[in-house]
Amino acid sequence: MTTDKPYRSLVKAISWRLTGTVDTMVVSYFVTGQVKTALAIGGAELFTKICLYYAHERVWEKISFGRVKVDSHYDI
Repeated sequence: MTTDKPYRSLVKAISWRLTGTVDTMVVSYFVTGQVKTALAIGGAELFTKICLYYAHERVWEKISFGRVKVDSHYDI
């Protein structure tokens, strides 16, 4: 059985938030029509959501819900 190390959760959080932040900035631009406002909105949510995602990942790493124990011994 494998488990994620904390740095993997951090890298996943950063990569996901970069994707989400670009989306937020594009949507914000279409709603407001202002690049400066779109960048401000995207920048503000970038850091808070990385922290929230990281914490969320670490909590779920400790929960057994939906996990199956896999036998690592194989007979050939």
